[in-house]
Amino acid sequence: MSLEQLAGTKVLVTGAGGLIGSRLTAQLRQLGARPVSVCKIDAYPRDVYHRHFGISLDDEDFHVGDIAEAGTVGKLIGGCDYVIHAAALADVAACTRRPTAAIQTNIVGTQRVLEAAATASNVRRVVFVSSASVYGNQDTHDGEPAVFAEDAPLRPVSVYGASKAWGEFQSAVVLPEAGVSYTNVRYFSVYGEPQIIKENSHSWVVAWFCMRAALGLPLHLHGGGRQVRDLVHVDDIATGTLHALIAPAAHNQTVNLGTGLGTTIRQVADLVRVHYPDLTVDDTPLPPGDPQGGYACPRRMTEALGWQPGVTVAEGVARYAAWLRETPTAIPAWLREPTAA
Repeated sequence: MSLEQLAGTKVLVTGAGGLIGSRLTAQLRQLGARPVSVCKIDAYPRDVYHRHFGISLDDEDFHVGDIAEAGTVGKLIGGCDYVIHAAALADVAACTRRPTAAIQTNIVGTQRVLEAAATASNVRRVVFVSSASVYGNQDTHDGEPAVFAEDAPLRPVSVYGASKAWGEFQSAVVLPEAGVSYTNVRYFSVYGEPQIIKENSHSWVVAWFCMRAALGLPLHLHGGGRQVRDLVHVDDIATGTLHALIAPAAHNQTVNLGTGLGTTIRQVADLVRVHYPDLTVDDTPLPPGDPQGGYACPRRMTEALGWQPGVTVAEGVARYAAWLRETPTAIPAWLREPTAA
């Protein structure tokens, strides 16, 4: 199925200021669609959005606003054919520290989006951006990494994962009743340039490792780096999301967006070492409760979307390292401080 059919459509993208949202809007423009964007612009310093994500606050279709505030989404959704709801407090650690903020954005904000889409006259489908964190810790055999299929029981172990599970269920409650199609997409471990790390966050291993390596700081492999992740490049994530927007077989479905391949954290460190040969790696104790992890079962994705990711982890790490060499100012000042070691 060709994404060219999005040409001439109008698409509301929430959370459009971030790494994934900015990629989505860029791809939509390339396809001839008109993205209407909304974002709080509060996750990074303002200059990061313009310098690294290419966001222009002078764009008449880019709106700074809070989706949890009554009326914000309703003012923007008029005439939109599709909605991609990507706005969230998307950091697991931040949601744990600030559960009330997570509820406000990820639950109240999601309800506002669903209500607006349900009452709009033109909306054909809403794609709700969920996460593999809804799976939590699945049962495995002999210590093997889990393979997460969409029909597995949901066992979120974090505020973030629980909020995403709620959003999936609520999409299925609100939208079909209004005659609006929905697709829930479960993102696995998204990475890629120009991802910027956040202080006190435990996510985004490729960006963390490359930035530390660029500063000559050692990499810490908790438990020897045996944990497994399904690393999906942001370009693939954006393309897969757009396929979910239009694929007939994705109607009222929940679909993994992952590669179907597991990569250990140690393997990521080895790939980073290719670009930073002087890199040092320290094995550190495994924190209590740190999951072994796993990877996506891609069967439903390939069948429903007729698509699969194309960027290998080796290629993605190389692209990130090259971007960081060209953009050393992307490394935040707090990581350069002695306490960061």
